[in-house]
Amino acid sequence: MLKLISFLYLFFCVSTFSEAGTTNSANNIKPEQVVVVVNKQDPNSLVIGDYYLTARNIPKKNLIVVDIAPDVAKISEEQFKVLREQIYANMADEIQVIVLAWSKPYAVNCNSITAAITLGYEPKQCENGCAAGVKNPYFNSPSRNPYKDFNMRLSILLPTHSIDVAKAVIDKGVLSSFKLNQATGYFLKTNDELRSKPREAFFPKDLTRVESKQLYIRTIKADSIKDKKDIMFYFTGASSVPYLETLNFMPGAVADHLTSSGGELYGGGQMSIIKWLEAGATGSYGSVSEPCNYWQKFPNPAVMVSHYLAGESLIEAYWKSVYWPTQGLFIGEPLAMPYYAQPYSVDLGIEFSE
Repeated sequence: MLKLISFLYLFFCVSTFSEAGTTNSANNIKPEQVVVVVNKQDPNSLVIGDYYLTARNIPKKNLIVVDIAPDVAKISEEQFKVLREQIYANMADEIQVIVLAWSKPYAVNCNSITAAITLGYEPKQCENGCAAGVKNPYFNSPSRNPYKDFNMRLSILLPTHSIDVAKAVIDKGVLSSFKLNQATGYFLKTNDELRSKPREAFFPKDLTRVESKQLYIRTIKADSIKDKKDIMFYFTGASSVPYLETLNFMPGAVADHLTSSGGELYGGGQMSIIKWLEAGATGSYGSVSEPCNYWQKFPNPAVMVSHYLAGESLIEAYWKSVYWPTQGLFIGEPLAMPYYAQPYSVDLGIEFSE
């Protein structure tokens, strides 16, 4: 383990860099810095790609059309190489974000499609999924320009299996920037210790209130929550999460469950992270292959929450929160920014270690 860093210091880093523009709109990702990739063989992909361009005022020239089989969940390294080269060959230098508007493929062998698009395919991880991963250079970084600073274009999958769900995710992402809503973050310590324990050290203190953000935090011992109507964060550890149909997620909400195969979007043996979007969340994350329960292979709640509350976008905060992202799939609407308007610095009373 690397040096222990207090959570106060983590937040100090975020707020210090805000002086250079963390909450300055001039440093936010612009529509012209986003490309949307659609699959000509997938009618839903074409519909949602066009919808997203309009919703976020992304220039039409930033639409990239590829031709891949729409019913293959995991593609080979060779197939991926052709796909990635085609995407990168059609991008301008200013591009920071790549939105993949389809449902399949979501993996390249054992790598997630988002990790492979952003960082390149990592074949060694597939020799042993439970081995340590490759560090994300963007992890907990103050950078607001990942391409300039790390030669990274952040990617995310916007699932299109349901046009209605995809449009709702987009709409909530857009809506998130218009009004600061009272909300609650739920951090659950479940009885499933293998899936829950790895991240519990990074949960904030129960009953913390972040007044400037109208955010109330609950860190509780429970296997699930039910009938909650104000959710902004929901981090838990479980193979399946019940009562999602009883919950209401606020615009820009992030939710995920640490488990082995949540990123296997269709037909996996555990709950797919698609269920979070269907329940109303704006973003989620899950593994596409057996990662074993390293916290480093899943979003670190301390990092994700700190950067999100500092006014960064969903894709920035989420990507910064995963130390070893090779096997992890990011999904949702990348430009959601429910907390962009105000600077933020607070001590939530926990310690953070890399």
